[in-house]
Amino acid sequence: MTAQRINPSILSADFVNLQSELEAISTADLVHVDVMDNHFVPNLTMGPPIVERIQGVSPVPLDVHLMISDADRWAPGYADLGAYSVTFHAEAAEDPVALARALRARGARAGIALKPGTDPEPYLELLPEFDQVLVMTVEPGFGGQSFMHDMMPKLRRVAEARARFGLDLWLQVDGGITVDTIGIAAEAGADTFVAGSAVYSGVPEERIAELRTAAAAHAH
Repeated sequence: MTAQRINPSILSADFVNLQSELEAISTADLVHVDVMDNHFVPNLTMGPPIVERIQGVSPVPLDVHLMISDADRWAPGYADLGAYSVTFHAEAAEDPVALARALRARGARAGIALKPGTDPEPYLELLPEFDQVLVMTVEPGFGGQSFMHDMMPKLRRVAEARARFGLDLWLQVDGGITVDTIGIAAEAGADTFVAGSAVYSGVPEERIAELRTAAAAHAH
């Protein structure tokens, strides 16, 4: 059975008290850091200086999700800051393979994200170049959206390709993940789950445990 990773999204945290909000999720596997540029997505969050400070105080490694344009230029800088994993969008990269290699060369895990409307087919043969594939289960840009059940066939296609290659590839979902939806995603092959409001709307440690249990009950 695959380990079920729970990566809380600090998009749902209190940004004024970010250090204590990070300490509250010390039982998580990684912390999901959403970087948005108000260009690739219609929202603006944070950039390198804040990510660097989060890196300095976080009790768990950083899972950076770049929802930014011109990923080829900007993504390697986040690996240089010490992020454990850096995920860029397929739709924002000129050369995904070269970028993934640049991230790995800097010591980070390389992830590629697919928006709901993006066909995974062109990327399936490239999977050995990546450490993680993020299948968005909402349109990227804002937290608190509803889970898109119709993304599960896409998730299964990536999971099947992973099995075909025999890869140790993390399959991540982000958007609308709750104790009610996490099992659906786990059954389709996901093993890494981003949850924002589902973690921060209660006692984070308890919510993380609930999510992990719900995912494990449906894991392959």
